[in-house]
Amino acid sequence: MSDYHGVLIYDGECPFCSAAASALRRVEGVGAIEWEDEPAQAFLAAQFGETPFALVFADSREGRVYVGREAARELCDRAGMPVLVQDIVGDNYESLADAIRSVTGVEGEPDPYHGEFPLAEEARDAFGELAANAWHTAKVSR
Repeated sequence: MSDYHGVLIYDGECPFCSAAASALRRVEGVGAIEWEDEPAQAFLAAQFGETPFALVFADSREGRVYVGREAARELCDRAGMPVLVQDIVGDNYESLADAIRSVTGVEGEPDPYHGEFPLAEEARDAFGELAANAWHTAKVSR
């Protein structure tokens, strides 16, 4: 049984996403897992019927899944960042991610998934494995 009720699924190769995962160190009950890890893939398939390559934050306590810019906003809020920062990150999610990927040379584009969704029943069943494999601080990028 995991202590995490919230899990961030992120691209471990992307510095922008890794920074978001690192911000979770201050957030109680929230862990992170890389997108390519099997429990993350299983959870995404259960939630969406496919495995979108996107920043995803799932909260089993709230029964909600936040994706893309909404995941970025939610993470900023939970990390206690000012509303201005939340708005800037959320409103400029794609351009910030593109700029950081361009500067760092990371390849691959996030899928255009954005929004807030109810946690699907199949995904709720997969959440335990997802949370059990999450960690509280982001792993160092490869």
